[in-house]
Amino acid sequence: MKNITTVLEVLSPGAHITNVDGVLRLPLPPLEFSAIVIALVSKHGLRLALMYGTDDSKTNQMYGVHVVLTSDIPEDSWLVVSTAVVMDNPTYPSLTTQLMSAYWYERYLHDMFGIIPEGHPDLRRLVHHENIPEGTYPLRKDFAWNAKLPVANVPFPMPHVAGEGIFEIPVGPIHAGIIEPGHFRFSVAGERIITLEGKLFFTHKGVEKLIEGKTPLEALPFIERISGDMSAAHSLAYVSAVENALDVVPSNSSHAIRAFLVEMERITMHIHDIANIGGMGTGFALISSRGFAIKERMMRLSAALCGNRFWRGMIIPGGITRVFTQDEIIHALEITTSAVADMMRVADIALSSEAFRERLDTTGTLQKETALAYGALGIAARGSGILRDARANNPYGAYKEVIMNIPIRVEGDIMARFALRIDELKESLRLIALFAEQTRDTRKSSSLGVDKIRSDGFGIGIAESWRGEIVVAVHITHGVIERCVVRDPSFINWQLFGELAPGNIIPDFPLCNKSLNLSYSGTDM
Repeated sequence: MKNITTVLEVLSPGAHITNVDGVLRLPLPPLEFSAIVIALVSKHGLRLALMYGTDDSKTNQMYGVHVVLTSDIPEDSWLVVSTAVVMDNPTYPSLTTQLMSAYWYERYLHDMFGIIPEGHPDLRRLVHHENIPEGTYPLRKDFAWNAKLPVANVPFPMPHVAGEGIFEIPVGPIHAGIIEPGHFRFSVAGERIITLEGKLFFTHKGVEKLIEGKTPLEALPFIERISGDMSAAHSLAYVSAVENALDVVPSNSSHAIRAFLVEMERITMHIHDIANIGGMGTGFALISSRGFAIKERMMRLSAALCGNRFWRGMIIPGGITRVFTQDEIIHALEITTSAVADMMRVADIALSSEAFRERLDTTGTLQKETALAYGALGIAARGSGILRDARANNPYGAYKEVIMNIPIRVEGDIMARFALRIDELKESLRLIALFAEQTRDTRKSSSLGVDKIRSDGFGIGIAESWRGEIVVAVHITHGVIERCVVRDPSFINWQLFGELAPGNIIPDFPLCNKSLNLSYSGTDM
């Protein structure tokens, strides 16, 4: 934690900094809070990994605003910078005025808590749609999870571009496929996109509210279903946060099984994305038909190992739910090795087509500076030259025991993101073979509720999903969840579309979309 502590000594030599279980805590008054967070990020290279609110009315009649910072230096610590705002005037100076990475976080705070970041350039609703009455703040403690709201009609202004030959094209929120709802408003000149704004949060599930007061085990099914195609990764980030909060240490072999499952999930979904970009995005039907058939093998493997097709139900606080036999591990390696090899051949067919390459090259380019400003994660970051992968930057669990070879591309276009998925298939295949060796002495392990050292605590958990970094912060009081915050990578990367799409033509927007393949459900918890 040398980098963060050194920075803090320079910025706030007299600040009251505590270190609890590797998490540095820095409480500040509202006026100092924003200035110091901005300086830590813009001048000292820390990264805003999470921002969230708490209702602390039971203890001090205040609302809390918390920023979780880290850096991309391995073994660095977490730093939580917090401030408290009074309930009758919950304001603080906005971070977004100088940190674009806080843009959606602060709008979320405003919707869910009524906390006002003064000076924010765009405090339109984010989660709440027009039918939600003004003054509705679901994450305050006095809001009931089953509250019945009257139907309102609050205007939501969409941006407009005026001029001769400028047209607006609305897309969604209901789409032709089976994807979830999302509305995209294009301003175009001919077929060229000038501006694009997305409007999401049509199917808010209220997960953060629903798991308040539940035990960590009771909350787990909600976490697993935040985004169905990332069940293993979400579970891993969540249980890591719970274990850190309650001082529970799983066995090394349990860590290996967990990493094995998350890498299998990554391979499954990278195969899906290669097929989706190659076939559904460009019309190269051979790629999608072959690719989806290969993905089906992986989903059937999940059904055989986990009892479901979504790598779900295995990772729990304290350990794992069942032990794989060596025959099962060998069978899984054989199926996965064959699937990856076959998908490589399909990708080679796609890349041998000049027409296919032309669709991807220089399309949907995300500049490195833009990716850095928004805090881009996963493929979006690594495809634009940013070496950001929690498995290497913030090693956890079994990843502490292996050397990571993180692929990276610098072009920032769809071709870079397509090629990265191919590169990552190879790396994940290497990793699962390593983790398989570490599972030979695995025993079923679930110590939470039996051997936990404490029943109160705060913990941060992290996992690198196939979409990018997941961060979870959990506050546990008397053995139940007081507040649990899950930041899916899609919450960050959806903001990139306003920067990614302009300059491209309308037919390439679906291709841009598929090159990131973001989760509506993971964003709208």
